Amino acid sequence: MNPVVARRVRAFVALGANIGEPVTHLRAAVEDMAALPGTAVVARSSLYRSAPVGLVNQPDFINAVVALDTNLEPLTLLRALLAIEARHGRVRSVPNAPRTLDLDLLLHGDRQQDEPELTLPHPRMHERAFVLLPLLEIAPDVRIPGLGAARDFLPGVTNQAIARSESM
Repeated sequence: MNPVVARRVRAFVALGANIGEPVTHLRAAVEDMAALPGTAVVARSSLYRSAPVGLVNQPDFINAVVALDTNLEPLTLLRALLAIEARHGRVRSVPNAPRTLDLDLLLHGDRQQDEPELTLPHPRMHERAFVLLPLLEIAPDVRIPGLGAARDFLPGVTNQAIARSESM
């Protein structure tokens, strides 16, 4: 499979961190994404502070979303994101564990796929305030393929603790 698509596609990536220097890791990860071949960062949300999900006895997370225009195929982009996580000290222990950096490929154009290594759109993105609020900040009319307008899911996440903290 060719790792490059014929045309640029708008992709969205969620960023999160809650140990080490979260803001530093997020900002550096944006620079790392901008350096990927055939890829440009075209928008970045503010930073948001959110309560942990699942494993709750840990520090709050700092979250953001960036928009990329990329020629990379989804799986190639995902593997590049995982390599960026690893360079920033990401260790995968238990689900929802504290982390130095988490990068989730949310959307890749209007692509829908369900494979062992990658599901698009991200299967839980519409259930998470820490994804929806920063995503809608930079793309207020974005649609989640197969589900509809992202803004339509905001009422379902109003009970999740989140606050805008600063600019990226």
